Amino acid sequence: MSGIGVPGLILLVVVALIILFVVSFVYFIRSLLRNSRERRDGLKQIEEKLDRLIEQQEHKNTK
Repeated sequence: MSGIGVPGLILLVVVALIILFVVSFVYFIRSLLRNSRERRDGLKQIEEKLDRLIEQQEHKNTK
């Protein structure tokens, strides 16, 4: 009876866990990058709005 046996099953489980770890880690890094990009874009929009408000206030003060 030839099969993969217990050592083969253990090796298969270890390889599967390593693959699962790598895939999970890649998705984790992607989510971190996406969140930081969204945060950066939001801060850029706030900065642009503040610049417009400052310009409007300066324009009112010069009149």
